[in-house]
Amino acid sequence: MGVASAHTPTISVERLTRFDHNDLADLSDAADAAIDAGGGFGWVKPPPRHVFESYWKGVLLVPERHLFVGRLDGSIAAAAQLVRPTRNNEAQAFSAQLMHHFVAPWARGHGLAKLVTLAVEQAARDNAISMINLDIRETQIAAIQLYEGLGYTRWGVHPHYAKVDGRMIRGFYYHKFLDPEAEAALSKAALTNPGDTP
Repeated sequence: MGVASAHTPTISVERLTRFDHNDLADLSDAADAAIDAGGGFGWVKPPPRHVFESYWKGVLLVPERHLFVGRLDGSIAAAAQLVRPTRNNEAQAFSAQLMHHFVAPWARGHGLAKLVTLAVEQAARDNAISMINLDIRETQIAAIQLYEGLGYTRWGVHPHYAKVDGRMIRGFYYHKFLDPEAEAALSKAALTNPGDTP
């Protein structure tokens, strides 16, 4: 009698610049499942499929948005967006937002959330971004633990951040310096040149 071997899933992360094969359907399915499970993303209930597909197609058209996906055995199961300031926002060009990060419930426990976050951070570094900002609902405990474990600093709390099922939920705001030298320089500048008093 043979011994059954456990399947070791294949995990990968990439920046998505076009949809191949089942990518659009997989991405919509994964986001749909994450929203149903209480994930962030802004939507409280999944939108109709045609709205979701239009949204994803639009993401790929916006120059300031970089879409990263995590694959489990080839199928998209996770995603996040790195959103850079528009070109006219020179004052915040050093920073970017990590947004719409999710993992489908059926793909959790394989490290995709962390791998996608690290890919976003590396892309930010490659684009001379020295700080990442993000905000999140207080109910997303696993994501909060992930970000804090990766060195994100909570700097603020919004008491009325989101309304879900008639209940107000707080939001937490985080930032992370990607370059210790940049952090030291910016901190020093803030202390020595706090700006004009309004």
